[in-house]
Amino acid sequence: MFKRNILAILVPALLAANAANALEIYNKDGHQLDLYGKADVRHLFSSNKSVGGDDSYVRLGLKGETQIADDLSGFAVWEHEVNANSTESRSNSGNRTLLAFAGLKFADYGSVSYGRNYGLLYDVNAWTDGQPIFGGDTIFNPDNFMTSRATGVATYRNNNLFGLAEGLNVALQYQGANKGRELKNQNGEGFAVSSTYDLGYGVAVGAAYSSSKRTDAQRTSYAKGKKAEAWNIGAKYDDNDLYLAAMYAETRNMTPYGSRSAYNTDHEVENSIASKTKNIELLARYQLDFGLQPFVGYVQSKAEGADEDGNYGSEYLLKYMTVGTNYNFNKNFGAYVNYKVNLLKKNDFTEYHGVNTKDVVGIGVFYQF
Repeated sequence: MFKRNILAILVPALLAANAANALEIYNKDGHQLDLYGKADVRHLFSSNKSVGGDDSYVRLGLKGETQIADDLSGFAVWEHEVNANSTESRSNSGNRTLLAFAGLKFADYGSVSYGRNYGLLYDVNAWTDGQPIFGGDTIFNPDNFMTSRATGVATYRNNNLFGLAEGLNVALQYQGANKGRELKNQNGEGFAVSSTYDLGYGVAVGAAYSSSKRTDAQRTSYAKGKKAEAWNIGAKYDDNDLYLAAMYAETRNMTPYGSRSAYNTDHEVENSIASKTKNIELLARYQLDFGLQPFVGYVQSKAEGADEDGNYGSEYLLKYMTVGTNYNFNKNFGAYVNYKVNLLKKNDFTEYHGVNTKDVVGIGVFYQF
């Protein structure tokens, strides 16, 4: 019972790890420590040279759990990633901690944790983030409030609603202010809430909402609003060999885009921030008996108010279809092809902000445990 309850807390936070079977390092007297990891060797091809090239990485993680009392247990997770596409002289450029949090689980009363963890908006976004390279990226931006991995978040989770409603999960989250960073990665104090409900027969629905204060530096740049807000709703069907998922989301004063350094009257910023976005993500995949798993997807993010004054018309930040397939040789080793058919058209907006309008093809092999 202890191990099952802990995994119910850890698994949502480890969706991106793709661990097949973690390696058990220690398991004695109610204390367990597991090692998991993935080596993903991949290359991207595109006529846009800025998005093509090697994109390989290695990811390692530790997850620990310990029984403190009959109804009280502790847990911790640490996950680190190293890019394999840098030179030795710049090896630290792709060296980063993805997750680092610890907490307590109080039987049916839920769990509390603190550290670097996933924001609650990803509870729903994770359902459409199921491709090897592309997809799931309309609102998923690390260190962008609570849309993805975030620093300094306190999280409360309760599965099955105190044991009263099977399949109904709720979560609350608070994030402290993080200033003195690159503009797009700053945030004031904020909170988030999420809920997912497993309806049975492979069907689940979910929704999440977040609201944060914006820093003074952010408010003097693109998107003038005092608060950064986002919400999403989603549904998935996961039964036997067929998987279907959909998400709709909206954001206010938070979504970064582009890669062009644009001059502001007060300072220079690396990314623009949209005043408002409307987002759609769709994913379908099917598992064949001999290991092949074809999939298709669609992603669309449309912004309003994304120029220097936040008052221009609508423009697409993302609009593409994906097709591809995974092939699993066994539970630890596999290969994939992921093709992004870009539906964006080249125009003054995409040129000025450095938004990619070219197709991209990615191929890779991976080993995971």
